[in-house]
Amino acid sequence: MMTTTAATTNCLPSILAGPILRHVSQQQLVLWLVCSHSCTLQVNCYQAEQLLTSADFPADHAGLVVLGGQAFLHLLVIQLPESLPENTWLSYDIGLAHDTGFNWLATTAPQILYAGETRPRFAFKPKITQVLHGSCRKPHYRGGDALLVVDQKLAEARRLETPSEQPSLLIMTGDQVYNDDVAGPMLHAIHTVIAQLGLYEESLDQTELQHSRSLHGNRKNYYRRLELLPSSPGGQGLRKILRGAKKPIFTSANADNHLATLAEVLSMYLLVWSPSLWSLVDLNDLSDLEGEALKRYQAQLPAIQQFAQGLDKVQRVLASIPTYMIFDDHDITDDWNLSRDWEESAYGHPLSRRILGNALIAYFLCQAWGNAPNRFPEPLIKNIQALFRTGKGALHDLLIDQLLKMEGWHYSLATQPKIVVLDTRTQRWRSETRAADPSGLMDWEMLSDLQQELIHETAVILVSPAPIFGVKLIEVVQRIFTWLGGSLIVDAENWMAHPGSANVILNIFRHRRTPHNFTILSGDVHYSFVYDVRLRHHEQTPHIWQITASGIKNAFPEKLLKHFDKLNRWLFASYSPLNWLTRRRHMRIQQRRPSEHEGRYRHQRLYNGSGIGRVFFDEAGAPERIEILSSRDECIQFNQGYDSDWMD
Repeated sequence: MMTTTAATTNCLPSILAGPILRHVSQQQLVLWLVCSHSCTLQVNCYQAEQLLTSADFPADHAGLVVLGGQAFLHLLVIQLPESLPENTWLSYDIGLAHDTGFNWLATTAPQILYAGETRPRFAFKPKITQVLHGSCRKPHYRGGDALLVVDQKLAEARRLETPSEQPSLLIMTGDQVYNDDVAGPMLHAIHTVIAQLGLYEESLDQTELQHSRSLHGNRKNYYRRLELLPSSPGGQGLRKILRGAKKPIFTSANADNHLATLAEVLSMYLLVWSPSLWSLVDLNDLSDLEGEALKRYQAQLPAIQQFAQGLDKVQRVLASIPTYMIFDDHDITDDWNLSRDWEESAYGHPLSRRILGNALIAYFLCQAWGNAPNRFPEPLIKNIQALFRTGKGALHDLLIDQLLKMEGWHYSLATQPKIVVLDTRTQRWRSETRAADPSGLMDWEMLSDLQQELIHETAVILVSPAPIFGVKLIEVVQRIFTWLGGSLIVDAENWMAHPGSANVILNIFRHRRTPHNFTILSGDVHYSFVYDVRLRHHEQTPHIWQITASGIKNAFPEKLLKHFDKLNRWLFASYSPLNWLTRRRHMRIQQRRPSEHEGRYRHQRLYNGSGIGRVFFDEAGAPERIEILSSRDECIQFNQGYDSDWMD
């Protein structure tokens, strides 16, 4: 462990990140936060001024993980003696014990309170009327942060006596952090936080780096981590021609500052969710940087500064609405588990295995644990706690083995309609033809379990990080590159890329006991679109909506997407015979147009720009209004009538 000075300790805020409101059900309330010192906590839940329940958490409670000398992560699971009231304003408070009593949130984190609040307010709305969803939040993307728009909407909802305008929940559909694409100023902030908090240091004695201290704060490695990251011998097809005899295991195009250690990834989470630690970071400290590295640092600095300025509002959002999360690739690394070939290379090298495992440990602590705490076995949690307490390398490797083998990342919520969140990353259907071909996003066993999960449901909200029904032209381009051996070059990860998983998921939609209303929420692709899908020649066809909202703070290259959009409309129009060459030929797909704004989007079907998705549902669990809340203060609606000349 690193140590912190008394001066550092005194300047740290009591709450470093959070509180984040996570899982909320009739009998359970789950909160996540990180504190700078060890203390007893008390959580109270209220309806108006009536105390509904109170729970005490001793300094060594079961949901505590000591991340470092000045970083104490708490998952607070509050069991409610009576069912939580529905569709009314509720509130909670967290007290941090000191000598004479408790310091409550109005003192320790006043920035998370909306106007007129003395405690964070929320609503328990199991009957889904409105959902917010989005993915892909990259701090140094130069566009706006759509979570700031969510803050505006939550502020508006709080002006009403009842929470009728409050969304039921927020679903983060992947890439909540970018471990593989890190700006120089962000990496500097990460290393500052590691030193200030005395975060966990690890031995890397089976690798070239030997110890995490050789990375933390070492400016000589800024924008040069590709030289440190492992490669595997050989290459296949087009990749071998383009990249030569060795191929990198970490395939992100922007991996120059790829995070490696557990402390680095944990610091990233603290910095992207909370403003508290940014006051300790001097972003203008450019010592030890020169030449091209200095130029890149200075070019990225304004975007990181703008990102940090909005984090007080982001922290307020996450404290005020139930928030659920699932990983995609960048939460771990680009192309994570894309193919059998990738897996064999990545998990066969001790350094890459450690890097991936560290990201997965941090994902568990900061995202997965709060989704469904009861799903995770107690021995796993005890091993994580012991790792930070002892720092033993053998335990570190054992824990990574446990997490890589775990099958419980997916989960469902007992809402109306039911929400089923898919793990499309770790239980993949590996190609049986070529090791370099893309794996199916879910294997046969997981898809069979999904079928059972859906039986007897009349409506369902299915969260698939990658769209099940994507843009055909882009999928064709990915298929061509895959045939040439370059699936990694174009991120050829779509549901239709693997015949096994494609056929099974489509058969689930065609099953006679499938839900009547099927809403699919997706992200991943850095643009947004809406499809209405029906079965051809099927009287009892289910109603399927593919709703994709991406990214929260990211976008697709503008000119390239316009070309894809236009060519897609021409090549796959309703009269095109190319439609019959796709796996979806037995389905009719209509793509909605985004509403026009000042003449924009007139001929577009794909919306490009930072935004958050919002879907309103009717009594039957079907979407009745679909829109993107843009960071440019636009509300882009997709319910303005169908594009009647685009169907397959």
